[in-house]
Amino acid sequence: MPVHSLTGALRAFAGRATFVAAAIGGAAIAPAAQAETWPAHPIRIVVGFPTGGAPDTLARIISEKISPSWKQPVVVDNKPGAGGNIGAEAVARSPGDGYTLAMGTVGTHSINGAVYAKMPYDMVKDFTPVILVASTPNVLVVHPGVPAKNMKELIAMAKEQPGKLTFGTPGIGTSLHVAGELFNSMAGTRIVHVPYKGRAMAIPDLLGGHITMMFDNLPSALPVIREGKLRAIGVTSAKRTESAPEIPTLAEQGLQGYEAVSWFAVFAPASTPKDVVAKLNKELNRIFTLPDVQAKLKTLGLDPVLGTPEQLADFQRSEIAKWAKVVKDSGTQPQ
Repeated sequence: MPVHSLTGALRAFAGRATFVAAAIGGAAIAPAAQAETWPAHPIRIVVGFPTGGAPDTLARIISEKISPSWKQPVVVDNKPGAGGNIGAEAVARSPGDGYTLAMGTVGTHSINGAVYAKMPYDMVKDFTPVILVASTPNVLVVHPGVPAKNMKELIAMAKEQPGKLTFGTPGIGTSLHVAGELFNSMAGTRIVHVPYKGRAMAIPDLLGGHITMMFDNLPSALPVIREGKLRAIGVTSAKRTESAPEIPTLAEQGLQGYEAVSWFAVFAPASTPKDVVAKLNKELNRIFTLPDVQAKLKTLGLDPVLGTPEQLADFQRSEIAKWAKVVKDSGTQPQ
């Protein structure tokens, strides 16, 4: 099936990671007084997931680096639940004054619209894009007892035993679920989806050999892979990642065009003034190009992306279209 290439989009972001001053000037159309006084009190970044994950980590990097620059505290507010929808809705319903931001994800701002029958917010209309911060590939891992050592062997095994192999996920409609459905579609396999109520419940079953495989976020999976408790079959990005260059991509192993990465972006409520968005974008571009921040992201398996609000808006639209098709083709019914 034709698949939108995230690689091109990410290259476009990386190629223009330094924000163009003229674009900032053109965007600053709100009253000058507001630009001079904002931020005048604490900023809140809402994360729709528990502490410790990539969205939370990125929000805390922003909090740590912005506070000294702007002399205002930046508070990280975790509101987990409903695939990130609870946190995203809280931001969508907040005043557009620049003091409430969302750490959005591929789920909250592209996939969830296709998998939830009643979304509590509009992924596009209720938000103002600020910046695409980082991305990370997923990785296909199997229990060490699985005979397949690479993707071709795994596909052959799946075709010899249709409906016998299983892949676990943190739940229906998650980015890891649709990554597996995309794999089934492109590989012509029928690997059975086994949804769990979160990654913490799926991993023990995989380690115990009760399920065959799992698509997992690379930062979460790397420690277990390096301990030898799971075997990495391939990463889901178009190119190998610097965080784990020894792991081949699924695309290079023969599944050409396969790409399913997780991404993380900052969004503000829809009515946020353009000059505030421009100031945020400029500061976040600065923060995520700092050497210490880039080094930290690398150790976490995250690749900085950056760019302009307009680039994020274009990218988000393409991701919404891509994943809506994958969900529809998989036969997954909206929840």
